[in-house]
This record gives sequence, C-alpha cells and structure tokens, in this order.
Amino acid sequence: MTLNTILLRSFGHRVAHLQGDQLPTWIDAATSTTALPSHRHFAQHLERDLDAVTAGLTLPWNSGVMEGHVNRIKMLKRQMFGRAGFELLRKRVLLA
Repeated sequence: MTLNTILLRSFGHRVAHLQGDQLPTWIDAATSTTALPSHRHFAQHLERDLDAVTAGLTLPWNSGVMEGHVNRIKMLKRQMFGRAGFELLRKRVLLA
C-alpha cells in the first residue's frame, strides 16, 4: 500500500470510531509526508477548524435533530409556495 492509502484509511478509521483526540497526529503526518496536494490541503483545512472537528469526533452530541426540524420546515415551505401567505405557513409549521 502507498503512504497516501495508509493515511486515508487511518483517517477513515478515526472518523468511524470517533477518535478526534488523535486527529492532530494525523494532520501532522498528512501535511508533512503526503505527495498529493489535495490531501495536504484537506489536512490544512482541518487544522484551521481543529477545535470544531475534534469536538464533532469526540462529543456524543450532534445537531441531527435540529437539522431534521429544519428540513421539515423547508419541505412545508416548498409545499405551500405561492399558495398562501406567511400566517398560514406559520400555522402549518406550528401544528405539523
């Protein structure tokens, strides 16, 4: 296996097993040893938002429920587009 393949598989393992605390070592390895600029660029972007990425990969909380509510409201809005004003849309969102 090539070094890039090993790096990508180890990143996938860290994401799948929520090992955000090991992310800085992966970023160091990816920025210093990878031959592909896209991998190095990806690692540099992860490093910019390291706190958020680490929290997302270590904490048990997520925003899945909130995103579900937002998608439901968007669906209701699309269904009501051009049919009624804001008041009817508001009632439908609150009662649905």
